[in-house]
Amino acid sequence: MASSEFKSVLDRAESRIEEAILFRTVSQKSPNDDIEIPSFPIAVMMVAATADSLIKSRYALAEAKRASELLEDERKEKVMEIATIFNWKLRIVDGDINAPPYDFAVRFPDFLKNATGFHDKKWKLVNRLLFNGEVYLTKHEVSRLLEEEVRRYVEGKLDTKVGSLPQSIMNRVNLLKQLAIAKRGEIRREEIPKDVIIAAFPPCIKGLYDTMASGRPVSHIGRFALTSFLVNIGMSVEDVVNFFRSVSDFDERMTRYQVEHIAGVRGSRTKYIPPRCDTLRTHGICHNPDEICKRIRHPLAYYRRK
Repeated sequence: MASSEFKSVLDRAESRIEEAILFRTVSQKSPNDDIEIPSFPIAVMMVAATADSLIKSRYALAEAKRASELLEDERKEKVMEIATIFNWKLRIVDGDINAPPYDFAVRFPDFLKNATGFHDKKWKLVNRLLFNGEVYLTKHEVSRLLEEEVRRYVEGKLDTKVGSLPQSIMNRVNLLKQLAIAKRGEIRREEIPKDVIIAAFPPCIKGLYDTMASGRPVSHIGRFALTSFLVNIGMSVEDVVNFFRSVSDFDERMTRYQVEHIAGVRGSRTKYIPPRCDTLRTHGICHNPDEICKRIRHPLAYYRRK
């Protein structure tokens, strides 16, 4: 490939990643398959080279959503071909007695594997037509489930260890990492509800908040203290999970599980409160106490008083 053509591929790969970071989408920009097709593996290589969790998660999601949108416009037979790649047992139900308004029937395990993380009630098995071990789905629903397969596939590719890259490519990689840092700051501002008063956080919680907002991890007890504090001052599970996206070791499924458990919507249904001040001091989390700290014994008391 000529150098000018390779530059066009690099430009397209970089633009795919930029769109994913900023908008969680990848648009169909280039009509030239000689640029569009090789730009995907190049983009995957560049994202892997960033070793940045936000870039990885956003890119995998963006490419998956793009694939889902493209599948919506494909013939049913083509959708079947794609499903076969992921070892699905999927069939077209034209003429089937249970067909209307459905287009496909998929084996129960394939449905369950991909729908488990969905929160919309329509994905709950009790709300689905299940017959002879098959779940009946529209073409749109099959595309949505395949989106999850594509997301996991891309995520797997992004975990590949990348060797030494030419400096010209690393320059682009470093620019993308800077873009992600800027995006993290934007996420922090967007995801904290307006009725949550950050200025009223006690110094210990503010320190944990600032550390995680910058993308750095904190100790287990620190994460528990911050999470339980946030859910007790009115932040929703979704808001807390979205805030934690900026952390370098972010794992959405594990984070959501932990936040839901602390918020009392999972497990024992007990809503946990933050540790007392003396416990936080014991674990080295009490930093820069002010005058209000001298008069209270619990982080939530500080927030209410201030």
